This record gives sequence, structure tokens and C-alpha cells, in this order.
Amino acid sequence: MRIPFRGAPEAPLDPALVAPMSVPARPELTGGRRVGVLVQHGFTGNPFSVRPWAEDLAARGYAVEMPLLPGHGTRWQDLNRVGWADWVATVEGAYDRLAAENDAVVAVGLSMGGALCLRLAADKGDGLAGICLVNPAVDTLRKDVKALPVLKHVVPAFPGIANDIKKPGADEHGYPMTPLKAAASMFAGYAELRRDLPRITVPVLFFRSAEDHVVDISSSRALNAGLSSKDFEERVLEDSYHVATLDNDAPRIFAESADFIARVTAERS
Repeated sequence: MRIPFRGAPEAPLDPALVAPMSVPARPELTGGRRVGVLVQHGFTGNPFSVRPWAEDLAARGYAVEMPLLPGHGTRWQDLNRVGWADWVATVEGAYDRLAAENDAVVAVGLSMGGALCLRLAADKGDGLAGICLVNPAVDTLRKDVKALPVLKHVVPAFPGIANDIKKPGADEHGYPMTPLKAAASMFAGYAELRRDLPRITVPVLFFRSAEDHVVDISSSRALNAGLSSKDFEERVLEDSYHVATLDNDAPRIFAESADFIARVTAERS
């Protein structure tokens, strides 16, 4: 177990870095159909970590909703005041906006953002055309997670998990801390999600970094064992760590996810 860490910088993040994104579809670039994509960042992160992905998708003509999850993008202390249900509700709201204005919707996400896409797929069923996941977290081999229900009442946070990036000089601008009340809520949400994985039948494209210092192999095992999707593919990223959307394999993720989105939304026409 890592030693609890009580101190961290108090300065809030730059609002321009963490701003959400909402752009309409450009059907003239997508064969006349309006296609929406929900783009979701992960735990203790913010939209900066997936902004290049969102911007790439928008440039291809897709409507994009990239929300900022409650408790994120401000100060790490704010994250201990919210939890899994708040994040699920935010993602559902973004999905509802896209579904109301577009012919088809796909959800894509990084880390916990991927887990929230899976939660959405379990709850909305065929309302989604598909989901694309980058190093999604749904499980862990870490033993200290079992102590979170107690530890969250003793210490506010552990050291942060941000910036697991292989590319030199890259910075995701995540929190310097991992707030324990929020983490406990997240892992409880993962446990419920694992039980519901068989409800997911939509197409799934899953990118997994060969070397990831945040999400371990247990999440891949859970997805391979639990999903009911017949259209499921796992692709390994050899040159990136956890935040692969800002890492060396980012161009590959952007191109291959765009191909996936075009395919699964065309199949619904």
C-alpha cells in the first residue's frame, strides 16, 4: 500500500485547458447523415487529455460532446464531494443531447471515461451504435483498493496517477492527488459495471497499451470474459502508456476509431 499523502498544491487548473466541448454535426462530411460522438475523459483528468481526439472527430464532421465530469478540472478536493452516480448522470446528459440531434451516436472514452461509456452501453442498449475504449478501467489487481471504504475516512488522498505518458514532454494536466472518497465510489461503480457487462451487445473497439502503469490486465480480462458483443476487437498499443490519447499512438487511435465510427454508424442506416 502506498503511503497516504496529505499535501498538494491548491491552485485551480486553467479553465481554458479543462473546458468542455460541444460542436454540431457537419453532415456534408459524413455522407449526409448526422453522427454524434460522446468523448469522455478519465478519473482525476479533464477534457485536455482527450481534446485532440475530440478535435480530430469534429474535423471529420461528427457532432462532439465532451463534458467535464463533476469534481474535475478545478481542485482535487472538489472530487471528494462527488461520485460515480454524478459522473454517470453527466454522461447520460451528453448522450441525450447527441441522440436528440443526430441520426446515430457513438461513445468513446479514456480510462474511467471508457468505463462510463460501458455503463452507458449497458443502460442504453442499442441506442448506441458502438463504443470505442482506450485503456478502460473496470477492475484492478491492487490489494489496497479493498481498504478504501475505511481509508477514505482517515486520509483525503493518495499521490496522483496523472501523466503516465511515454512521449517526452507531454502533460495531461490532471490532479496531483487521487481523492479517496471519489476513488471508493469509482471502484464500487466498477463492481456494479462488471456484473452488467453481459448486457452490452453493441460493437466495441478496445485499445490497450502493452505497458500501462495505471490500469492493469484485469480490466482486459473482465471485458473479454464479460461482454456479449459479437463485434468486439482488442488492439494493443505498443508505443504508449496509459494516457495513450496524448502519447505516441494517438494518431493511430484517432484514425482507427474514426474508421470504426464510420462503419458502425453506416450499418445502422
